[in-house]
Amino acid sequence: MNSWCVAFADDTIRRHGTEVRDAVVGYCSVTVYFDPVRTDPDLLEKDLLDAAAALGPATVERGRNVDVPVVYGGSFGPDIEDVARFAGCTTEEVVARHAAVTYRVYLVGFVPGFAYMAEVDHRIAAPRRATPRTAVPAGAVAIAGGQTGIYPDVTPGGWNIIGRTPLRPFDAARTEPSLLKPGDQVRFRPVSEADFARPSNES
Repeated sequence: MNSWCVAFADDTIRRHGTEVRDAVVGYCSVTVYFDPVRTDPDLLEKDLLDAAAALGPATVERGRNVDVPVVYGGSFGPDIEDVARFAGCTTEEVVARHAAVTYRVYLVGFVPGFAYMAEVDHRIAAPRRATPRTAVPAGAVAIAGGQTGIYPDVTPGGWNIIGRTPLRPFDAARTEPSLLKPGDQVRFRPVSEADFARPSNES
């Protein structure tokens, strides 16, 4: 269903151009924002319904493959021991299980650039923390149930922080501000603190 949503959103933007301001993908929905001055809402609604029916059970091409370096544990991942206790395993096993999966980006939301990715290995799918933090650092890699994500900026959050990446999930100065978009395939790669300090090749 999410693949259909990505395909429908792309098709909507392609066909309507400036009439549609944005088509935002959810897990199983698409929200279309339009300019009421330049667009007849009734005609747009009919066109969208016709396009949705015509698209059928479409699938979308695989998104980009994105490699995300992560320093796990220590000061970079203060909750990794809690996740290990939840899983009944070592912190090394948490890292191995988290890094073994190719995650699909389902949607981007909450704050600009925050990608919701799934599905986390059920053995380490620890629930949200009982008390959220008031400030999670930018680049924090975290788990909440079956989802994983990267905090793009300092923001409140209740997910379990297991590591941190030097990549910037959102940068308004880039041509494409969000590093990740729906449909992308993401792999997390364990690196050392020395690697974290090196400049990245991120565009």
